[in-house]
Amino acid sequence: MFEQLELAPADPILGLTDAFRRDPRPEKVNLGVGAFFDDEGKVPSLQSVRRAEQILAENDSDRSYLPILGAPRYGELVRELLLGDASGARAVTAQAPGGTGALRVAADFIARHRPGRVWLSDPTWANHGAIFRAAGLETVSYRYYDATSHGVDIEGALTALRGAAPGDVVLFHGSCHNPTGCDPDQAGWEALAALQAERGFFTLFDVAYQGFGDGLTEDVQGLRAFVKRGAPMFIASSFSKNFSLYNERVGALTFVGGSEDEALRVASQLKIAVRTNYSNPPRHGAALVTCVLDDAELRRTWEAEVTGMRARLKELRGSFVAALKAAGAARDFEFILGQKGMFSYTGLSAAEARRLTEDHGVYLVSSGRINVAGLTSRSLEYVARAVARVVS
Repeated sequence: MFEQLELAPADPILGLTDAFRRDPRPEKVNLGVGAFFDDEGKVPSLQSVRRAEQILAENDSDRSYLPILGAPRYGELVRELLLGDASGARAVTAQAPGGTGALRVAADFIARHRPGRVWLSDPTWANHGAIFRAAGLETVSYRYYDATSHGVDIEGALTALRGAAPGDVVLFHGSCHNPTGCDPDQAGWEALAALQAERGFFTLFDVAYQGFGDGLTEDVQGLRAFVKRGAPMFIASSFSKNFSLYNERVGALTFVGGSEDEALRVASQLKIAVRTNYSNPPRHGAALVTCVLDDAELRRTWEAEVTGMRARLKELRGSFVAALKAAGAARDFEFILGQKGMFSYTGLSAAEARRLTEDHGVYLVSSGRINVAGLTSRSLEYVARAVARVVS
């Protein structure tokens, strides 16, 4: 079978990083990879997490398997962050290896119990479609981004989703939409929640950047609008970004149902999905998150660190727009100021993105999406001048 095996295409983001590493130019800049970087271009190690590591090293010796759905206290803390006090006994959480692992568990569950179409925003994270198709599900798109206004086309989304059947699943980004950086306002979320109640489709929220938009609570107001109406849903969440725990793969899949009995029945089926996938979750990263969130002082430190990361992203957007103006860019980039989180849909074409990479060593994906956190005080003006040359 290996003689006829074809070489698989490179992942568009990871392949971009490989090309960046091979580039000998000292001025090169990587704006493709989806991680938060400090002004030194490094993934930060949070003080709250370092202290939690010390506490665990000094007091913890348990190396036994976790339960299939993970540590119960971790699940409680995940639900507290996402839902506040809104869910009660109607919710259950399965600890997962990252947000991607949570999405795959959801996909396997859906394929077995509710095999309708999965609706994804146009555009969406590149891996979304692959995850659901790998589970045997059909994916379709709904209108989301308006390239003219550089914002959310809420009317277009509502019109498209009126075609969603009761057996279908609709995926929403909880906040800091990847790749556009554009989120619905609260009125938009309320309209989408009302449509769900009308059409009866099942909802799946992907929450990968909680705290990077407007705040830890503010960034989940959209999904809470659905919870308030009693709609059953899945929430795939991740601590990679807001805890800077990328390589620990710390995530969760939370189900919110209509009753405690419903949540228990779903939990029993989630155990099967997990057991036949990775059996039970890794422990260390989730233990760090639990330690931080359960300690009042460490939690305050962490919340301040998330506030600092969010402030950096906002400052970078403002500085980048100002630098583009100063460089004489023949295009208005003011809309970048209204985007949230790490990513920005710049409006650059595939040809312009290619020129930036080939001529200037500025690496970004062909859609024109950049990771704002990839900019530093040293590289920002260089990137702005390169963009100005490309769009002139």
